[in-house]
Amino acid sequence: MPYLFACAFIANAASFALPISNPANLVMFGNNLPPLLPWLRIFLLPAGAAILATYLTMRLLFRRTLQGEIPNVLEDLRLSTAGKLTVLGVIATAGVLLLCSATGKSLGLPTCITAFAITLFITLWDRQAPLAVGRGVSWSVLPLVAGLFVIVEALDSAGGLQLARNLLDKLTEWPPLAATLTTAFGFAVASNLINNLPVGLIGASALHASVGSGHLANAMLMGIDLGPNLSVTGSLATILWLIALRRENLQVSAWSFLKVGVIVMPVALLLAGLF
Repeated sequence: MPYLFACAFIANAASFALPISNPANLVMFGNNLPPLLPWLRIFLLPAGAAILATYLTMRLLFRRTLQGEIPNVLEDLRLSTAGKLTVLGVIATAGVLLLCSATGKSLGLPTCITAFAITLFITLWDRQAPLAVGRGVSWSVLPLVAGLFVIVEALDSAGGLQLARNLLDKLTEWPPLAATLTTAFGFAVASNLINNLPVGLIGASALHASVGSGHLANAMLMGIDLGPNLSVTGSLATILWLIALRRENLQVSAWSFLKVGVIVMPVALLLAGLF
């Protein structure tokens, strides 16, 4: 179980290390997404602090469990040709994303084209590949994500975005450190209430022209990316992680995740905010 939790928590803790690491980054910054090098100058140290804090806190929480032994039941599995091509395809996709990020290009279309090209290429070796890909996609997530964006429109109609703008305007008058931590923790909590994708949209709309610059935008991004380590519904990554576990007949309750997250997330976010 500690290793399973590590997959979920590090996926979120490391999700602002690079511009391409989280869909919430793209949603929040939109066309103002900083290129790779400026991004690293802003977020590399906070992300490193968040990753280290997450690891150390989890290591402490699971110290008794980790004293046990894991039975050696692994089989000697070998990748097929299609499997090896898939690994190369994943590496190629990451390379395309990094190249586009470094040059300030759009990320969506090149990634989509690369993924489809790799899938078609692998089909030459394995005719069952398209069916396997189709079965592996979590189709139920698509209407979920669509519904999250509908929530944003509903909040806008109800005056929620204007409320967020007013709160951020007041925070600009606070001392920088207090404003940074308040923004980070405020958006972290909000991300667990309605997921971090719609919260990212709300934050981007509230900041207007200041998106992509200023300590409030940076703090907001850290809260949106790291905050979902509090609950299983906070981010798309955690939801997909939960779906993957259930496919393997492994059950992780919302309460068991919360018991770990309520300790791990605040520590990591506090250290990231201090940087």
